[in-house]
Amino acid sequence: MSHSLGIVIESLVAVLLVLTIAYCMLLNKRLKRLKADEHSLKATIAELITATEIAERAIGGLKHTVRDVNENLGSQLTAATQMAGHLKNMLAEGDGVIRRLSKIAIAARPSQEAEPAAPPKVSSAKAVAAAAEAFSERRRASGLAA
Repeated sequence: MSHSLGIVIESLVAVLLVLTIAYCMLLNKRLKRLKADEHSLKATIAELITATEIAERAIGGLKHTVRDVNENLGSQLTAATQMAGHLKNMLAEGDGVIRRLSKIAIAARPSQEAEPAAPPKVSSAKAVAAAAEAFSERRRASGLAA
């Protein structure tokens, strides 16, 4: 029996050794696949690093562009505000001129009491007085009159 027990044990060791060899072959294949995946993963990581660097440079450029646009818009907004104030002053002066002209036109109109068939008579004294008054108002408004 001792021979048969030895053969059984040796057979069992041989089977286990064959199983170990088969498992080692399977592990070897998996390790090869893992190594191949490692190389592709390294390539992917390198591409991601490159893309990140490109994105960082683009963001820096965008920040610079935004800063330039902000400065440009600020100066244009200031100029537009100044222009709006200037236009407002000019409109006020134009309104004053229109008021003075209307006073001159009213003073130069013929009186309501005159006959309709007669040619209109313009009182030169009234027209001159209205013009002088309008002129003095203009000088006072601009601060030139004493």
